[in-house]
Order: sequence, then structure tokens, then C-alpha cells
Amino acid sequence: MNYKSLDTSKTYLITGAAGFIGFYLSKQLLEKGCKVIGIDNINDYYDVNLKYERLEKLKPFENFTFIKGDISDKELIMKTFEENKPNIVVNLAAQAGVRYSIENPDVYIQSNIIGFYNILEACRYNPVEHLVYASSSSVYGSNKKVPFEETDFVDNPVSLYAATKKSNELMAHTYSHLYKIPATGLRFFTVYGPMGRPDMAYFGFTDKYFKGEPVKIFNNGDFANDLYRDFTYVDDIVEGIERLLSNPPSGVNEAGEKAAQHTVFNIGNNNPEKLMTFIWALEKALTNALGREVEFEKVFEPIKPGDVPATYASTEKLQEAVDFKPSTTIEEGLQRFADWYVEYYKVK
Repeated sequence: MNYKSLDTSKTYLITGAAGFIGFYLSKQLLEKGCKVIGIDNINDYYDVNLKYERLEKLKPFENFTFIKGDISDKELIMKTFEENKPNIVVNLAAQAGVRYSIENPDVYIQSNIIGFYNILEACRYNPVEHLVYASSSSVYGSNKKVPFEETDFVDNPVSLYAATKKSNELMAHTYSHLYKIPATGLRFFTVYGPMGRPDMAYFGFTDKYFKGEPVKIFNNGDFANDLYRDFTYVDDIVEGIERLLSNPPSGVNEAGEKAAQHTVFNIGNNNPEKLMTFIWALEKALTNALGREVEFEKVFEPIKPGDVPATYASTEKLQEAVDFKPSTTIEEGLQRFADWYVEYYKVK
């Protein structure tokens, strides 16, 4: 296994730095002494207080510079690249969420297409050593074959969000081919943890429990054919990204021929759990955190349009590249989330 470890002498530009994964990645790099430039528009897709809380935790680091701005603002992005000359760029800024893309498609085009195009243009005119960007497991659409492998056909997205992420992969490949930008796309699989996104199911279930409201579960109450998800704890995701940063694609394909310096990795747990198993683990974690029995009131509904029955990552390619496989169990990860939630929101 011959991969390079993190180079702490480099300057890292992280877009979406006040976001869930962006915050944890920034914090990890800063703790190791790296220089980090963070960009975020602090949009109100979910509670901005959580974003400001994350930023507060990054501010004490002298090597951290924060720029409040939107990646769809080309002038700002070009200026940021010219002034800071980042060596490595991690584009995590995006409009997230499958269901919200049905309600508000405009923001997905603005952020995920135009914003990403601006990042690519900035890398073109200010050459970088590696561009790492967020794709998503949703690109696999309603593929029936599991586990999902990076070589699978992904031309049938079932949501606009997924279509924008697949577009990102195509755009990155093109720019890599034309302008020699080394680029790596990461297909994330259901990331969770403390200070996570309130629009994610585990967070929403917890909110509803404390409001005395029932939780909606989109599996028709059919436990035998329940939704499967590859739940991945945020620390595992960050470790996987960190290992890849100093290891851009070689530009040589498996046949030993010259190719674009672009590749895509699944970054997931490779250990899918039934949604109900995850919910029971969350109830148990909250029981432990509160010191009393917790059971959600459950309402079962049909699967939503755009939702995929099973997301399950093959992670062999990532393991081969940087010797990485996630190790946090859902019990451990959810306990950390539950402990944080009870403390942060002061619930009893």
C-alpha cells in the first residue's frame, strides 16, 4: 500500500466549511497544523445557529481564514483562488437533500452546477495539486445490483439532486481531460454524527420525539423489505477524505494507458443496516443519554418519490487506494450523537 500521508505544509481550500462534513474536515486539518481557507454562504436550508456554532469552534485556530460567500459568485471564487493560491481544494459546498430538490430545483442548479463550474474554472486558471469534490450515493438511482460499485452504470438518476451530482462527475472529468486538473469525486453514503444536518432522518426523528410528535417511516411498515442504508459515521468519512488529499489520480488507467487524472470513490460503511435497526439503535442511544426509556411513536408511510430502496457501497477501490475502511458501529456513532444532542439542546 503506497500512498502519501497528509502534507501539513500545504494550503487547503474547503468550500462548505460551516457544513457538517466541511466543519469536521477543517477541524481535523487545522488540528494537524494545516492552513485552511473556508468558504460558506451560511444558507438557511437548515438552522443557521448550528453553522455558526461549528464556525465558532474553528475560529480559535490561527491558520483558519473564513470567507462568507457563495461558490456561485464567480468573481469571489476567482479572487479567493488568486489571493490564497490553495494547493488542494475540497469542494463540499452544495445544496443537499433529495426531497428538497423536488420543491426548490433552482438552488440546486445555482449551487451544484454553476457553483461547481466556478470551482473548476478557478482550478483551471490557478492550477492546484488536487481537487476533491463531493458526489453522492444518489447517483446510483434505482440500481438493483448491490453493493454499488464505481464501475456501475449511473445514467438513470431519480432526483434532480442526483442529476446535479452525476453532472459534477462529468464536468470534473472533462476539466481534468482538457486542463490536466487532478480530480477525485467522493460518493458519500448517509453520513451521520454529532452536529450533523437537521434535515437527516436520525436528527429529525430525535427532534420529533422531544416535541411529542410521531416519526414518519417511509417503508410501508414492511420490516421484511425495509429500506437499507449504508450509515457512515462522520469521523470515518473525514479520515477517508484526509487519506486521499495527497493522493491525486495518476492519469493512467487499469490497462496502463494514459487517461484523464480523474477518479471516483464510494465512501461508505460497506455494512448496510435496515432502517428499523438504525431507529432501534437510536432509541437505545437516547435511552442511555437520558437515563430513561425512549420509544418513538411511529407512523408508516409509502416510500417517497426519489428515494432509493437500498444504498450499499462497495468500498474495495478506496481500501485499495489508501488502505481505508470505516470502523465505527452504528451503536457507537449514534451514542455520540445522542449524547451531543441531549447536551446541546438541554433536553430531559
